[in-house]
Amino acid sequence: MRDEIKLTKLAACAGCGAKVGAGTLSQLLEGLPTHYDERLIVGYDKSDDASVYVLDEQTALVQTIDFFPPIVDDPFLFGQIAAANALSDVYAMGGEPRLAMNVMCVSNKMPREAVHEILRGGYEKAYEAGVIITGGHTIEDPEPKYGLSVTGFVHPRRVLMNSSAKAGDVLILTKPLGIGILTTAAKADLAEPALLQKLYAQMAFLNKTARDIMVEYHVHGCTDVTGFALLGHACEMAKGSELTIHIDTANVPYHKEAFEMARMGMIPAGAYRNREFAEKYVQVKGEIPLALQDILYDPQTSGGLLMAVPEEEAPGLLDDLRQAIPCAEAVGYVTEKEDAYLVLE
Repeated sequence: MRDEIKLTKLAACAGCGAKVGAGTLSQLLEGLPTHYDERLIVGYDKSDDASVYVLDEQTALVQTIDFFPPIVDDPFLFGQIAAANALSDVYAMGGEPRLAMNVMCVSNKMPREAVHEILRGGYEKAYEAGVIITGGHTIEDPEPKYGLSVTGFVHPRRVLMNSSAKAGDVLILTKPLGIGILTTAAKADLAEPALLQKLYAQMAFLNKTARDIMVEYHVHGCTDVTGFALLGHACEMAKGSELTIHIDTANVPYHKEAFEMARMGMIPAGAYRNREFAEKYVQVKGEIPLALQDILYDPQTSGGLLMAVPEEEAPGLLDDLRQAIPCAEAVGYVTEKEDAYLVLE
């Protein structure tokens, strides 16, 4: 059954690369009416990963939703990746996801078995995370899409925002970059099967492990690196915190095959949107190859967590992360506000 349908052929764009650009999104949200509630401690005004609403002194509700078109042809794997990506927003807030609801668009070109496999992939990944899927909503659409609306919980004083980094923090990233470029190359049959299997495993890997280790430290801020790329999400962190983030490009983990594919022009449309949004906030120091810059603007699907941790705690956190996530790397640091929000070094 899995060989009978190519899910990616039914969609114009794939994964988190389908996201509306950050600049366009901020314009669309501008001026919308909203109620004030002092219990809503995180809304959309800082472009954070999820909303957070305080229930009592010990408990805050974390809510998010994420869905996208297929980034792989295997329906079961697509379900796993989409679910892992949606759950990641709660982990990025320092929370624990507990409940979820399916969000699904079904194409009439999809056999019933494919729809079932997508849902099964989502359910199995939710089960792995300790999350109960309690229902959902499904509509017909020429392009298939899948994801989850997720509810989680966090202590109100342990919420991690993307706008709470502090000068002196070290930035740690838990997954390598290059997903968008390499999945674009895969559409042109330019990616080896062994590489693709590695990418698929990475995208389906929950950020639960990283979150569980992270909350044992005094991490100041966190976000997950997805459709807006490392530089887009780092830009939101820098602007929200009113600080400057320096990216040590020599330390940024990425799939080495992505460099050559970027040089060949295998750049997804989302990377150009990300560059259009973030480039005006970026200062480039030294000679940084264009292909590497493209990787930094590359939209990631189910990417890693980007953590801002005090310098004195960074070595311990990085060591603990690497016990379970060997590719985790310190990729930069935070300073008081300089001329630019982002500096590539």
